[in-house]
Amino acid sequence: MARMSAEERRESVIRAAMHEFARGGYHGTSTEAIAKRVGVSQPYLFRLFPNKPAMFLAAAERCLRETREVFAAAAEGLEGEEATQAMANAYARLIAEDPDKLQMQLQMYVAVGAAEAAGDRQLGELVRKGWMELWDTVHGPLGGDVKETTTFMAYGMLINNLAAMGFPPGHRVWEGLYPSARVGGEDRPGE
Repeated sequence: MARMSAEERRESVIRAAMHEFARGGYHGTSTEAIAKRVGVSQPYLFRLFPNKPAMFLAAAERCLRETREVFAAAAEGLEGEEATQAMANAYARLIAEDPDKLQMQLQMYVAVGAAEAAGDRQLGELVRKGWMELWDTVHGPLGGDVKETTTFMAYGMLINNLAAMGFPPGHRVWEGLYPSARVGGEDRPGE
């Protein structure tokens, strides 16, 4: 079996960190759990990342980038309502197929609030930058319309909260969302 390069190990750590932080949050996740998931020692982990905050920042950055890539791929060559529907469907699939993406987003927002309350703005700056890149990725295909972009992002945040609370796809709470924004992106029978 071939040995992994340091860059491959780093990638493994980022994936493991995203999974562990998504489940336990920043404060509830130990570097020991991340090292164990990757199959390395804690000292080796700290040769790849200087500290736990650096691991969280890398996981947060990765989560935002991968979400942005999903939106960009879905909207490629589309605009307006077609882009809206394609991005909503792609996002609904993403969080249904990879719940860690949704949980990591939620953990990022909690961690930003806690860090900023303690006077640390580094995480908030990174998350705000990544979120604005997400906004810009959506904004273009929606014709540069601020209201449409705001509506799309607001629906997305509502979807995040409803999905995180565990409302099943057929629940009446989803009825006010346009069909592709419902978890699973599918119309229910009779709609």
